Amino acid sequence: MSVWNELQGQEPVVAQLRRAALEQAPAHAWLFTGPPGSGRSNAARAFAATLVCEQEDPANRGCGVCHSCHTVMAGTHSDVTFVATEKTTISIDEARELVTKAQDRPASARWRIIIVGDADRMLERTTNVLLKAIEEPPPRTVWILCAPSPADVLVTIRSRCRMVTLRVPPVQDVAQLLVDRDGVEPALALASARAAQSHVGIARRLAQDEGARSRREAIVKLPLGLRGVSEAVRAAGSLVELATAEAAASNEQRDVLEKEQLLRSLGAPETGTLPPSIRSQVRQLEEDQKRRSKRSVTDTLDRALTDLISFYRDVMLIQISANRASDDELVNAGMRPQLAEFAARGTAEQTLSRIESINEVRRRIVGSNVAPLLAIEAMTVSLL
Repeated sequence: MSVWNELQGQEPVVAQLRRAALEQAPAHAWLFTGPPGSGRSNAARAFAATLVCEQEDPANRGCGVCHSCHTVMAGTHSDVTFVATEKTTISIDEARELVTKAQDRPASARWRIIIVGDADRMLERTTNVLLKAIEEPPPRTVWILCAPSPADVLVTIRSRCRMVTLRVPPVQDVAQLLVDRDGVEPALALASARAAQSHVGIARRLAQDEGARSRREAIVKLPLGLRGVSEAVRAAGSLVELATAEAAASNEQRDVLEKEQLLRSLGAPETGTLPPSIRSQVRQLEEDQKRRSKRSVTDTLDRALTDLISFYRDVMLIQISANRASDDELVNAGMRPQLAEFAARGTAEQTLSRIESINEVRRRIVGSNVAPLLAIEAMTVSLL
């Protein structure tokens, strides 16, 4: 067993980080980049676990069985701080807390490690708060920032970091992980990995949740019903509803478990009225969950639009290959007859224009306060 086992399809990155962990003094600041689903956060945790592993022989560190490895991977190690926001951005106050924590000496490990899982969700003034701490950290502090691409981080920050670039893992590797780790039937694992476009977390959800598979299928088939403006407007409403339902389904169980854990940790009575001190903490949790739900809907809409792009991506592949593309090259191979029929009605140039329309809406929804339904209605009309 090793902390690197779940980092599928990233052999060059694993080798790079293993070598760095053998150094007496590894770089004090790192920037892990890669597309969604590539495993940036998993790689950061695995690297942190390797740095604080209890094995005497450096070559055996990252064992995955010692107490330090277990607690790092579980997010409970006292010297490893992992920060990822459930809101739109990481606040300045949160950044200042990280700077303060970075000054502390390690309590039990060789290093104090600060992992910022959403470095791309910091405004410029927030990032500037971290600049001095990253530029001149205490001797035993290591910073690890994670972002989709180097361009998502200020140049003043990334110039002080050692770069680690992750790729999208091969579909077969993601499928094998689902089989080995979650016991998913191989055919379903492969179909889920392909539909998720190698995003490990989404592939796992698709493999384990039939409802998620049904909602994705409805989204991907949306272009087949676009015949006029009225159908386009209805399709936009349907897309928003499906994304909202997907976000609610993924949050519901998590919210319930969080509330149960909070009540249990506070020693709340099983029946009757809650004491005022407990009620206030429950209200705070519920407010945090509402804020998280808003971001979750935005992220799920973005994912739904990515699934929609996969339809047009397959259509364009069929168009430019004169229908000779193999099923292994298609994300939605099970829809090949419908894809081929749709491809025959247009050109690759038209399909590319539609893909750009969807990407433009993705940028507007994630980067501004635009009303999602209005933006998506305009998009679906442009797809006609």
